[in-house]
Amino acid sequence: MPAPLPIRADRDATELRRLARRERDGRISARLLALANALDGLPREEAARLAGMTGQTLGDWVHRDNGEGVEGRRDRPRPGRPCALDVGQQAALKAQVLRGPSLERDGCVAWRARDLCALVEARFGVRYGESGMLKLLKGLDLSWQKTRPVHPEADPKARERFKKPSGPAPGCGGPAPRGGVGRAVVHG
Repeated sequence: MPAPLPIRADRDATELRRLARRERDGRISARLLALANALDGLPREEAARLAGMTGQTLGDWVHRDNGEGVEGRRDRPRPGRPCALDVGQQAALKAQVLRGPSLERDGCVAWRARDLCALVEARFGVRYGESGMLKLLKGLDLSWQKTRPVHPEADPKARERFKKPSGPAPGCGGPAPRGGVGRAVVHG
């Protein structure tokens, strides 16, 4: 069996543990602890097991750490499936969402995920599920927060008249004066 690959010596185990405590990503923290345990002299299999990985995985991280340093400990971006809409279509969709729906044009007064799925399929010929549409919206820097629905025939002046006045009416409550006056006493 060949000897294990030596770990870079520019950082000692104490420094790696300090970095692991400060790290927010738990996976990177576990990698740092595994490297620190191996530097302290633990067998590689034991150091890997304590960090929740296999010896082979620890060996892979030693290779990446030796070759790339600190950045080698981070996960590389995964390419994933490309977006079915091109950049121009995404921009058009974002503009449509920001403009908002029209009851006459779109048949709804508030966008739902299923409405946007139907819109994209009708306009661009691309089919999305609701969860995929929500991911696409997040990628377009749009949050999925529905506003309170408003009936299209609602009267804004009537709504203003219905609202409560902003402050307490004179003689109707308000903060109690200091010094114990106005406080309730409960016997128990």
